[in-house]
Amino acid sequence: MTTKNGIAAFKDYYPTLEAVRQAKKTISEVVETTPLMRNFNLSEQYCSNIYLKREDLQTVRSYKIRGAYNKIKSLTKQQVSSGIVCASAGNHAQGVAYSCKKLGINGFIYMPTTTPKQKVNQVKMFGKGYVEVVLKGDTYDDAYNAAMEECSRTGRTFIHPFDDPQIIEGQATVGLEILEQTDKPIDYIFVPIGGGGLISGLGAYIKQITPDTKIIGVEPAGAPAMQQSMEKGEVVELEEIDKFVDGAAVQKVGNITLPICRRVMDDLILVPEGKICTKILELYNYEAIVVEPAGALSIAALDFYAEQIIGKNVVCILSGSNNDITRTEEIRERSLLYEGLKHYFIVRFPQRAGALKTFVDKVLGPGDDITHFEYKKKTARAMGPVVIGVEVQKPEDFEGLQKRMAENGFVAEYLNEKPDLFQYLI
Repeated sequence: MTTKNGIAAFKDYYPTLEAVRQAKKTISEVVETTPLMRNFNLSEQYCSNIYLKREDLQTVRSYKIRGAYNKIKSLTKQQVSSGIVCASAGNHAQGVAYSCKKLGINGFIYMPTTTPKQKVNQVKMFGKGYVEVVLKGDTYDDAYNAAMEECSRTGRTFIHPFDDPQIIEGQATVGLEILEQTDKPIDYIFVPIGGGGLISGLGAYIKQITPDTKIIGVEPAGAPAMQQSMEKGEVVELEEIDKFVDGAAVQKVGNITLPICRRVMDDLILVPEGKICTKILELYNYEAIVVEPAGALSIAALDFYAEQIIGKNVVCILSGSNNDITRTEEIRERSLLYEGLKHYFIVRFPQRAGALKTFVDKVLGPGDDITHFEYKKKTARAMGPVVIGVEVQKPEDFEGLQKRMAENGFVAEYLNEKPDLFQYLI
């Protein structure tokens, strides 16, 4: 039986221990056994033993190579000769490209036209001579639909990013390695969720070996596809998502992965994108670890379990490190907004000499800093609207800032709580 998009619908499929162990043998020729490292700072912070599974150090810098290679290696001679197709804006594309080059298979990789040039170039580099990158549409869905048309037209095999047994079994090898790398009982494993390939595979393997281990899924708050699907009991397609956590932001999870997740997942946490950004910066500043937004998801979830994990052995999966340096300012901005350290206003300035000086002298606190200042079109002769961004030292400084604005006659509209207006103006 197949679904309308051509993906096999394995109603009763569940990864077996033997299948995962075979996948480990299959991918061993290209995949690194990544370190499981106890992190001193996080362990001290949460009064527990926090271990990081460093898939950010993996070949192509993410775990996605595991599933991609396992799937492609399983193809028949006819499928290999016909070639393959995938759709991806990031890590899956790189894993497929690397696999194509390693196995000498021709592939078409469809990516949205909005994909950062750095990622496009990485895919071309990994698959040099064997893959052709096709930029199509503005979204992943556009690229996916074009890829499926390619498969229908040419007979090529589609390599799904998560909803496929061989993909799931390849990703499950992360769990296999964790149990091989420690003789201590693992109490919790925090796993990032996109389409569900990693957590369904890892969770199924772990639960068959150590059923008492708690598998905690972590999803970006702006793309809660798994959470809504779990609540409804069927795959739900989200109309709109925040695409910032690009490695985990999907509009719908897998038909195969969802029922597995329902069996193996003990809890699901939604983490705000701003909090994820804070963890990205902390990992870089304090640990010299570079992760992409999805790679920080598991660590960002620890605060939600701070009391439960005291004295426990905890593993966090760092899923990838393909982060574009041009995103640094956006990451810092989102972090500051989430932490309550940056605030934007529309301030109506009196159109008189010295008004700005008054604002600087009497409104700003000693640690406050103007980080954004932009005059907008004057709507009245007496007053001129200005968009101002102010960064404070501590969240509690915000109350004093607002109070001094009012005391000095500055009429202000707070933009942080008005997302539509904020997105339009900032």
